[in-house]
Amino acid sequence: MKISVWFLTLAIVLSSCKTNSENSDSKETSVSETNKRSVRKIDVHSHYKFPREYLPALHEKWNMQSVLVDVSIKDSTGINRSWDSYLAHAQKHSDLFFLCSSLIGVGIDSPDFAEQAIQQLKREIDSGARMVKVWKNFGMVTKDTSGHFIQIDDSRLQPIWDFLKQKNITVMAHIGEPEQAWRPLDPNNPHYGYYKNNPQYHAYKFPEIPSYETIISARDKWIENNPDLKILCAHIGSMSHSVDMVSERLDRFSNMYVELAARFGDLANQDSKKVRAFFEKYQDKILFGSDYGNSAPENMMSPYELKEEEMNLDQSYNQLWRYLSSSDSLVIRGQKTQGLQLSKEILHKIYYKNAVSFLALR
Repeated sequence: MKISVWFLTLAIVLSSCKTNSENSDSKETSVSETNKRSVRKIDVHSHYKFPREYLPALHEKWNMQSVLVDVSIKDSTGINRSWDSYLAHAQKHSDLFFLCSSLIGVGIDSPDFAEQAIQQLKREIDSGARMVKVWKNFGMVTKDTSGHFIQIDDSRLQPIWDFLKQKNITVMAHIGEPEQAWRPLDPNNPHYGYYKNNPQYHAYKFPEIPSYETIISARDKWIENNPDLKILCAHIGSMSHSVDMVSERLDRFSNMYVELAARFGDLANQDSKKVRAFFEKYQDKILFGSDYGNSAPENMMSPYELKEEEMNLDQSYNQLWRYLSSSDSLVIRGQKTQGLQLSKEILHKIYYKNAVSFLALR
């Protein structure tokens, strides 16, 4: 999948958030503008590839910094990345942005694969990367020369994990997809729009793709085999449909943390009291992320488009804040729910403290 298509998905998500916000109860019963700013924030999963004139002010409004997360994707032109764009953006606003590098398994059969990957990561860590992202290429897309899908627990990757342990660098692991990817499309599921628009990741249509259980099992084995590696499981560990599944792993793996990006609809689809209890119990192991970003340079957009993009972002961050901090009635990704009304102490951990500690941020 090309980067442009992937970021189109983000635009769809933002548009969806805007629509859902408009359809929900607009009255904020327990959240004020002052309260929003009183909690410092780090969005640990963002994709602001290109600078925007409004972004510094938007981050100031939300008392927020963001981690710019690179993704490595193989397409017809080769391995497609956005690292250089993210690096330039972060250097332009070093007070706002942190960096996350990326790793892909293409070429894993080469004898020097691990060493070449380590050299790349060394350069990017030296340039400021605080994390390295691996994603659903492992398990679902990339194959070795024997035609087998490369799972994240492949022993040929071990030298890379050992290197990252030495550097105290966290791995952001987007391994697998929501369970819905292996099921027929359900218009009532929060991921219906994504798989309708990105059928290449609708595993139900591709029986050669390993099962959900196979991919999650390989992920779990990888974590178990690397207890000293810091692992941040993106998108609630691809188990967002069941906080019970997430709880079982968080209890089992002391080095595993989760972030929330693009999975609020799954949380909203579960009992609010149960989800609130999950946040209260694991308040030290949950980080805030959004998956929001942009896909085009500012000079290619009209003033109207830029203003609409800014408004959508602000409304989207506001909806997630309301879900976590208030008891409001909300609609998130088509799911009717009630806000969790987490305490300010828990909000401080999820939005800021846990990220600073786990990712060794300033």
